Amino acid sequence: MKLVLVADPMCSWCHGFGKEMTALQERHPEMSLEIVVAGLRAGATDVLDEAGKRFRLEHWAKVEQASGLPFNRDGLMAREGFVYDTEPVCRAVVAARILASEADLLKVFRAFQHAFYVAALDTTDGVLLAKVGAEALSADGHFVTPDEFLSVWQSKSTIDATCADFIRARSMGVTSFPTLFLAQQCSLRRVGNGYAHVETLEHAIDALHAA
Repeated sequence: MKLVLVADPMCSWCHGFGKEMTALQERHPEMSLEIVVAGLRAGATDVLDEAGKRFRLEHWAKVEQASGLPFNRDGLMAREGFVYDTEPVCRAVVAARILASEADLLKVFRAFQHAFYVAALDTTDGVLLAKVGAEALSADGHFVTPDEFLSVWQSKSTIDATCADFIRARSMGVTSFPTLFLAQQCSLRRVGNGYAHVETLEHAIDALHAA
């Protein structure tokens, strides 16, 4: 039995949900977690303009109120010429999974979220992603250099594996992020979609067990 999380590191509700997922993992150490990256805006080419920034700030305020997690609003507003493409950071999550399959991928995932939402770093930059990813893996006991991380991130096999995650997310019927599933034997059952507190997740899992 395991949990399967479909999410995108540059999805604001997924950022808020990270804290709840960490709490859920702490309550259920017997359940492993698989992360499928969603590709929320994978391949986007449009530059984030002032209207786009204001639109995101409205969402960020709602997530911050619900989750209590911080957002760097000034960092977003100061961005110039930023293309909100989520493929690079999704691929960084996949690269981490390839480099250290036994690592706590949620910690790595949340490190990328923190880089974007709190540190206001450019998570479309491969060199920066490699630095963040290598530090997160090393902190989890899987020593990787930024150069090693970057090499894997740039490889065609990682690009293909990331695309496979996007396709899998769609095949699972996921239309909003985050979405959490419970996988048991041959079944995959939806725990919930969208942001939810850990207690709500617990009740949903208990109901699935009872069913």
